[in-house]
Amino acid sequence: MLKPEDNSQTSIIERAADYKPPRTLRSWLIGRPLSTADASHQTIGKMVGLAVFASDALSSTAYATQEILVILAAAGTAAFGIVFPISIAIVILLGIVTISYEQTIHAYPDGGGAYIVARDNLGEFPALIAGASLLTDYILTVSVSIASGVAQITSAFPALYDYRVILSVAFIMFVMIMNLRGVKESGTAFAIPTYFFVTMMFIAVGSGLFRLLITNSLGVVIDPPEMEVVTGLSAITPFLILHAFASGTTALTGVEAISNGITAFKEPRSKNAGITLIWMSLILGSLFLGISFIAKEIGVIPAESETVISQLARTVFAGRGTLYLMLIGATTVILIMAANTAFADFPRLGALVAKDGFLPRQLTYRGSRLVYSRGIVALAGIASIILIIFKASVTRLIPLYAIGVFLSFSLSQGGMALRWFKIGKLKPGEEKVERGSTLRFVKDWPIKMVINGFGAVCTAIVMMVFAITKFHDGAWVVLILIPTLIASFWMIHRHYNGLAKKLSLDNFGAIPPHATRHRVIMPVSGVHQGTLAALHYARRLSDDITAVHVTIEPADAEKVRQKWETWGEGTRMVMLNSPYRLFLEPLLGYIAEVSRQRQPGETITIVVPEFVSNSRVTSALHTNTADLLRSQLKRQRGIVIINVPYQVNDDEVGL
Repeated sequence: MLKPEDNSQTSIIERAADYKPPRTLRSWLIGRPLSTADASHQTIGKMVGLAVFASDALSSTAYATQEILVILAAAGTAAFGIVFPISIAIVILLGIVTISYEQTIHAYPDGGGAYIVARDNLGEFPALIAGASLLTDYILTVSVSIASGVAQITSAFPALYDYRVILSVAFIMFVMIMNLRGVKESGTAFAIPTYFFVTMMFIAVGSGLFRLLITNSLGVVIDPPEMEVVTGLSAITPFLILHAFASGTTALTGVEAISNGITAFKEPRSKNAGITLIWMSLILGSLFLGISFIAKEIGVIPAESETVISQLARTVFAGRGTLYLMLIGATTVILIMAANTAFADFPRLGALVAKDGFLPRQLTYRGSRLVYSRGIVALAGIASIILIIFKASVTRLIPLYAIGVFLSFSLSQGGMALRWFKIGKLKPGEEKVERGSTLRFVKDWPIKMVINGFGAVCTAIVMMVFAITKFHDGAWVVLILIPTLIASFWMIHRHYNGLAKKLSLDNFGAIPPHATRHRVIMPVSGVHQGTLAALHYARRLSDDITAVHVTIEPADAEKVRQKWETWGEGTRMVMLNSPYRLFLEPLLGYIAEVSRQRQPGETITIVVPEFVSNSRVTSALHTNTADLLRSQLKRQRGIVIINVPYQVNDDEVGL
């Protein structure tokens, strides 16, 4: 066996590369490349963090009440009276989840959320379920948020309704570009719109409550849209209430985002992330309750043609004036920005899963702006496809939403409860290091375990209610998609594990000395200086050289024959007649024939003369034979392709 200490004399020299990427169109679009040393300067504070990681949760106030009313509409407008009690129950659940995730943030300061918690405490398979659930949820977050934002625009400007899909895809591309510029820059750009939305919503809700409870001058919605009910009215049943509750729990999507993105915060990271989580929950809960209460009192009607927020705004602000347009504009922006939360978290989670070998390794590489660029682009592409398929309809997308996030909620909180149980077995002062955190004994571990355990039970119940009540509406798609993703994870992991074992140096013996014999094949299209340069290189590798010319035009072949007899230095040439004027196929056939006759220890080396122009335009005028051969032969053992460049300056040839 080869021992590492046998190579103790190996010299290793460390140098810093002085290359600096030049300014290009790409750097103009997403910003100049950032050095790895700049990573510490790209962290964000609580104010910007609220804009980056809370926009998803805050934006749900724009459609959560509407989704409750859409379900209650099956029992007629009389059922709208229970929208507020259902909203109270959802806010209580929000409080439970917030307290649970507050504990997660401090227990796992390096982030990772449900995936890391489940991996460390429940095992690999539950972690993959959590990872698949969250990745699915982030994709749907982008789709639902963008579609809902466009719905606000079409409510104010109905003429744009037929262009909602095009608008949706355009907004996704915009958010993608902003995120490619970096977390700090995108967060700073989106901070002002976030706080503008929060301010406008509090003005609308505050004004509505003042006019409703103090001056009694609010009235009801004027000219409400026609209620869209497909079948006859049904009674208010427990199933209907649970169905409406499940739809309203979309308000909780995004609560987990901060726990996944802790590493983006400035130090102390856990403290800043925890405070941001509390701010987000307080704003979300108060606005959601306020909107539901006012919507019930003024008689809003859920409809695709006009959103609940639009009806509430024109009632509170007495028409479609400046304040109405400001609120609709702010709502549209926050809904589009809600996709920003997914763009911040999806690449981070994808990188964690890829680092464990369950997604392509390329997702772990940071781009020029210190963000996981490949994950950002992948998310934009998948979300755009979903929006096109579902025609940017919020009502059609919502049933696919929230199952994944509540499944991840349950796994995360269940994992945290088990973590506190393990901590309870430690002695005071004792530590236990795990992959994602360090366990240390705390006195109040039983209380923390009960909090997380209760949160796990509550979110698991909500998930089952959602899956059952929304199954026929399309939730079955997610229930198929998540297992499909998990199967893909295992296939990727199996490939990486097999490759790692194949390439491992563990128990690897020294390579026995042996001589490698090269058998050189050199394709020749014409005889010129580039051909002779390649021939001289080939002679350094081997004396066994065969030049191959594929005969397409007999007249050209005769010229090649004559020149080769003069300049070929006695090297044999094979003239391959190609009656169907094909070049690559006869050459590949010849190489395959030689390969079958290969001797042990013999390597077939294809030496290809290649023109290299100093202009990309003129280089397109030449056939890149080396690349064509490489694409066809790279999977065959014992074949090496070498292109011998012959540089030609366009100025010297009159171009």
